Amino acid sequence: MSTQLYRYADGRLANNLAIAYALGGYTLGFALLFADSGVLNAAGTLLLGHAMIIAAYLIHEFAHGTIFAKPNHNERAGEVASWLCGSCYAGFQDLRKKHMRHHVDRADVITFDTKDFLNQRCPSGFRRVVLAAEWAYVPAVELIMHCYVILLPFITDNEKHRANRRKVAVTLLVRGLLFTLVAVVSLKAALLYFVAWSIMLTVLRFTDAYQHTYDAFAVLEDGGKIPNDKQRDRVYEQMNTYSNVVSVRWPVLDLLLLNFAYHNAHHEKPVAPWYRLRKLHQELYGETYGQVLPMHLLFKSFHQHRMRRVTAEDYGVVEPVGERRADGFYGAVGVSFLTAV
Repeated sequence: MSTQLYRYADGRLANNLAIAYALGGYTLGFALLFADSGVLNAAGTLLLGHAMIIAAYLIHEFAHGTIFAKPNHNERAGEVASWLCGSCYAGFQDLRKKHMRHHVDRADVITFDTKDFLNQRCPSGFRRVVLAAEWAYVPAVELIMHCYVILLPFITDNEKHRANRRKVAVTLLVRGLLFTLVAVVSLKAALLYFVAWSIMLTVLRFTDAYQHTYDAFAVLEDGGKIPNDKQRDRVYEQMNTYSNVVSVRWPVLDLLLLNFAYHNAHHEKPVAPWYRLRKLHQELYGETYGQVLPMHLLFKSFHQHRMRRVTAEDYGVVEPVGERRADGFYGAVGVSFLTAV
């Protein structure tokens, strides 16, 4: 019987460091929110936000089974990381199964169609509030998605989701009590925690927005079908996937996102662990791959299309070449693996 903890022997140091940073950074960053120094408060907010970002990308690794050798270890670690990220209302296995559909179906498989809701079904006043918030860079759609995950067991007739009522209620009660306790001790710390969490949401949504030009389908059921209207093969997968790397010149900066931006390599080999993705990208595509979109090309689009992205029926277009080739790339919204239930 194997006693190996990690799935890959070469992952011991890298995984130990990533997990230690997520846990240690969360603990230290949270503690600094209570300090009397504004400088320490700011440092704690940034550290806490980044620790949650790393925890989120570890959830993605746990979902693919690339960290631990045993599936139940990945599941337990995923549940812990979900608590750190505030995505613990949905079960880890629900998150994992819906994310796997993203890979198998080569589509953005979502549970709640926010665009249809905002364009067709919500009150006009609510729509204006959401668009105003998005204009001010508040991640309103992501907040709606997180609220939807909490509400889903109580508003659906689906027995599978209704069975999660007790879990969601208990989780909401525990987190509510903890947040209330923090606010009683220090209202400043409670507000800074929300700022740190919003930083995580914003970074994740920026990264998620520009990794695919897939079609999006709202599918509530695990076995729900998507239209068979085009050939979604491996060529389609690669040509509709982008590696929005932090920096081409300084690839070490991609460790800030646990190499998640090497997305073409990840889709080509989903079981490759995060610490191998840079090397795998080089082996597969070299240094001049056309699907690489460095993040500095995307800031303009993220700013200019921040409201259009919320309501547009597609993700826009990416031109083949040029420094402005991503200017018409609106990007996706509401496709986070943290809310894919």
